Amino acid sequence: MIKKVILLSLLLIITQNRFAMAQNPTLETIFSRKSVRSYTDEPVSNKDLTLLVKAGMAAPSGMNKQPWEFLVIKDRAKMVELSNKLPYALMMKDAQALIVVIGNPKTSAYWYLDCSAAAQNILLAAESIGLGAVWTAGYPYEDRMETIASELSIPKPYRPLCVIPIGYPKGEQTPKNKWKEEKLHMNKW
Repeated sequence: MIKKVILLSLLLIITQNRFAMAQNPTLETIFSRKSVRSYTDEPVSNKDLTLLVKAGMAAPSGMNKQPWEFLVIKDRAKMVELSNKLPYALMMKDAQALIVVIGNPKTSAYWYLDCSAAAQNILLAAESIGLGAVWTAGYPYEDRMETIASELSIPKPYRPLCVIPIGYPKGEQTPKNKWKEEKLHMNKW
């Protein structure tokens, strides 16, 4: 009997979740987002890259300071060079473009939080238009931030938060179900 109740409860949750996704394209995009590390050779248009950056700039920021800058890289030689110098960044060689999310600590001490919101918007926007993307960290690693800044001539005081490789996904990609009910606390811990 307990197994039946649990099974029916799970079925109800799944059904409600799917109904909510079908009714809400924003939630559908959020739950469909995945980290894509393998890309086709199909070019990504400047129009789409600009749209992604525009989505990044739509992110919230503390006191609306908007401490961000965005550097779009389509130069294959620069992408390969950066890929060779950063750990966990081999996918940059196959991407069609990179979007570097950069913050200015002089504008806001919380630049890394504001730029993280901008990066998430870019990742969600990429998913929503059929592009693949993945967050590769610069911050908080001083060596990675210095490598990115040096390779791309990013002046001080600007700090690279992350590099986002962009391209059309190669092969079938499936999102991970990251829901863990035990991580949700209502009214008390």
